[in-house]
Formats: sequence, C-alpha cells, structure tokens
Amino acid sequence: MAENVSPSPTPLARAERFVWLTARVLEQRLFAYHFLNGDAGPVETALAAYRNDDDGYGHALEPDLRGPVSQPLHTAHALDVLDRIGRCDSRHIERICRYLTHISTPEGALPALHPSLRGYPAAPWIPVVDDPPSSLLATGPVVGTLHRNDAWHAWLFRATDYCWAAVESLEETHPYEVRAAVAFLDGAPDRPRAAAAARRLGTLVRDRGLVVLDPARADRTAVPEGYAPGEHHFAYDYAATPGSWARSWFTDTELDRALGHLASLQQEDGGWPVNWRLWAPGTALECRPMVTLRALLTLRAYGRDIG
Repeated sequence: MAENVSPSPTPLARAERFVWLTARVLEQRLFAYHFLNGDAGPVETALAAYRNDDDGYGHALEPDLRGPVSQPLHTAHALDVLDRIGRCDSRHIERICRYLTHISTPEGALPALHPSLRGYPAAPWIPVVDDPPSSLLATGPVVGTLHRNDAWHAWLFRATDYCWAAVESLEETHPYEVRAAVAFLDGAPDRPRAAAAARRLGTLVRDRGLVVLDPARADRTAVPEGYAPGEHHFAYDYAATPGSWARSWFTDTELDRALGHLASLQQEDGGWPVNWRLWAPGTALECRPMVTLRALLTLRAYGRDIG
C-alpha cells in the first residue's frame, strides 16, 4: 500500500508561520492584506500607533531609528505603507506634508535624520548633526510616492526640483541612494525625463559595480565602503516590480538568476535574512518580517510560484 506523504509547505505557508511567530502587528496586518485577502483598515489602524502629534511618524517604525520622535525616514516608511494599501488620500497627504514642511532643509528637501533624535538610540552609521543636509535617501521615496498618488501640496514643488537636480547629477553614490532615486523616478510625472535619467542611472550602477549580476560569484564582489560583509545588492533590489524603470537595466537572464537567488534565501524558519549590519537586538527581530514581506511581494510581482 502506498504511503501517504504530506506535501512540503509552500514558501508562502512557511513565511506565514514565521510572520505569526515574530512580526509586529503592522507587518502581521500587512501580510494579511497582501496574501490573505485582508482589509486595508486594520493596516491603517496599526500604522496609526506610530503617528505623533506633529503629524510625523516615530516609535521605531523604521527599526534602525529607535525612540518616539518623528523622523523623515519613519514618515517615508508610513507613506509607503499607505500607498501599498491604497490609502494615500488627501487627508493623510495634507497631514504628512504639513510635517515635512516643518522639518525641511533650506532647499525644501528632507534630511536623512532630524536632530530631534539626539539622545535616543540610532544605528551608529547614521550621525545626528545640528544642521543636517538635504538627503535624496529620505526625499526621493516621499516625492515619488506623492506624485504617484497625484498629490498636490506646496511642499512638493521645491522637493521635486531638489530630487531632479540630485538624481541627474549623481556620480559617486551607493545602492541605497540609487534605490531612493529609482523610487523618485518611478513616480515622477515627467515620464520622458524620468526615462532618460533612469537610463543614465542604470549605466552608472553597472559601471560602478553597484549590483551583483551573478549571485554565484557574490563572495568575489566587494561591498561599498561602510557596508556590512555580504551586504550586496541584486537586480531585484532596484527593480522590485516589472513596472520599475530599473527593470530595463537587466537582461531576462540576469533578472531570472537574481530572482532564483532571492527565492533560495528563505531560511528554515520561513523568513528571509537581513544582510545589513545589525546593531541592536530589536532591529534583527523587527526587520526580518519586513524583509520577508518584501521578498514575497517581489517574487509574486514577477510571477514566481510562492504558493
């Protein structure tokens, strides 16, 4: 008589168990929204716990920045969540842009870190200074998301001009700044200008070795200065969806190799690993569900079978 063998759990089923075991309420609600036909309302409610009276977001929403105070990177993260669940409405946009106006640099852009964080724990590679400069890392994703949602606010005008100038003049850069540039370009309303800037940026990424094109040779590729050992970036880190401008930077073969590598990174507990430097216990625990959600969404966007 044939023996009954239980089928192996799918990548999605393994990831679901990992999320219920380890994730914050926000990531649990996001998982339910994206993969279990959950409603957007509970995601919005969970996100509201991170909102402050100044209309920004804090409380370690971005886990590498601890403490309660609002920060640009927290607020960019919140805006991305609202965008993903289709809740980037005028009510949220008006409130968030009011906060952004209040903490902007003289150029009308965002600093990576506002000095209000001083005295609270933060990743050691993010210095707190009294007069922080404008940062494409913080400004690009916010401006791109607002434009993608057809937002109108006075804050957007100068911030958009800053992003164009920053992206079109990039020479010495690093992967996270490139990802912020892509986030801006993917939402920028001037599509011909965005296409031209994206072509130039893709050439820069490949020429400067800011992407690992063959995951099997990743250990032979140097990481950018200041990055953790093994903190490599692959095609999917730039082109998280087929509709991104960055998709055109890679051949079908290169992207297929990268996606196969991403799928292979799922660990025994069902989650994906964090490859950047972990400096506090909470950051590892809180970041892995976020990375896991991102991996699942990227694989599904490209038609990979996750179950």
